Amino acid sequence: MTTTERRRAAVAKIREAEELVAVLKERFARAGVKLPSLRIDLASCAGDDPAVLVDLGRCNLAAAQQLSRVLEEKAAAS
Repeated sequence: MTTTERRRAAVAKIREAEELVAVLKERFARAGVKLPSLRIDLASCAGDDPAVLVDLGRCNLAAAQQLSRVLEEKAAAS
């Protein structure tokens, strides 16, 4: 793989992660959960072959409790 191909692949991974973060934010919002630190981990985007990570981040106790409730409701509905 050439340097240009590696760069294009890296950019594609980062764009995919950006789109996923936007989708997650919307879906969490619909469930009544806000994770203020939800973002792409920038350090994971470095290098020619980045291992792009989505950082779900830190949240306060109320957000963690709401997330827990949503997950429990989803599990109960299955």
